[in-house]
Amino acid sequence: MKKTIIALALCLVTLSACGQYKTENVFIITLDGLRWQELYTGADEQLIGNKTYVGNAEELRELFWRENPAERREVLMPFFWNTLAKEGQLLGNRELGSLVNCTNNMWFSYPGYNEILTGKADDERINSNAKIQNPNETILEFAHKQKGFEGKVAAFGSWDVFPYIINEERSGVPVNAGFEKSTDEPLSEKEQFLNKLQDEIPSPWGGVRLDAFTHHFAMEYVKKHSPKLVYIAYGETDDFAHDGEYDHYLKSARQTDQFIKEIWEYIQSTPQYKDKTTLIITTDHGRGTEPLDTWRSHGTDIKGADQIWMAAIGPDTPALGEVKTGQYYQNQVAATVAKLLGLNYQLKGAGKAVEAFVK
Repeated sequence: MKKTIIALALCLVTLSACGQYKTENVFIITLDGLRWQELYTGADEQLIGNKTYVGNAEELRELFWRENPAERREVLMPFFWNTLAKEGQLLGNRELGSLVNCTNNMWFSYPGYNEILTGKADDERINSNAKIQNPNETILEFAHKQKGFEGKVAAFGSWDVFPYIINEERSGVPVNAGFEKSTDEPLSEKEQFLNKLQDEIPSPWGGVRLDAFTHHFAMEYVKKHSPKLVYIAYGETDDFAHDGEYDHYLKSARQTDQFIKEIWEYIQSTPQYKDKTTLIITTDHGRGTEPLDTWRSHGTDIKGADQIWMAAIGPDTPALGEVKTGQYYQNQVAATVAKLLGLNYQLKGAGKAVEAFVK
């Protein structure tokens, strides 16, 4: 009898461990180079009326300027502050004592994305934005190999380096990035239209398409295939910042906020995703603040470019809003994704899961 009870107890413990989390799907979302300052305090007073960086200061102030920082951030990113902050968590408001930093020492895109997706910096091998195949295995590649995840992992990015960051060739994870068209036959009418439109609308940048294409290609794929792990990488905020166009930087941030709102509303209206899906949102690097023109830049020589932020919303993330204390790191994202999905992704030296995001 005792043996039976012990066996039953062990069985229950095992079942409890296996079914510990409600999350069955994760969307990783990144906004390239969006500063924590705008996310947490809204439009920058020194930049919003500066004619060096703004075409129509009066219009921009009407759109985004409010005297109260809480009102400014809400008008800039309404989904973050009306929904995510009430139902999820945000880390990285340094004014409150919540810190998030890169552990890589590069403070630019490829090293940041490698750290996000693998859970570990690799400054020796990942030290440029060159199109080299990532020697490291990302959480996407690892998940793609696991039972139940075959054909259920995908990535979409505006920057044409993502097929290399994810190592699409080796990993087998489908990546639609840069100016790639959808080849996901049979194409929906919307995919056919997006393919045509992408040829007809020039991007201001050589290797980065407009985020609307990335977003809608991703949404069409999600609706067709219901993937369990999706990575969506928006890029405009960084490129507009490099161009010194603060007006477009702010407008892009707000539009991306609305894209994320659309994703969340689709998730919550779809049975296979509703109350079973977590969004983890972050950025690859920060930007400068002083001197003023360093807001356009990042990299090791730019003070503060290692300062980032992180957010999550989902059935296993307590609704704590702004977390006011603690030190967190970019290398914790991959482990958090793995933990939520019940995957044993263990890379030596990688960061541990963000416990605040996983109750």
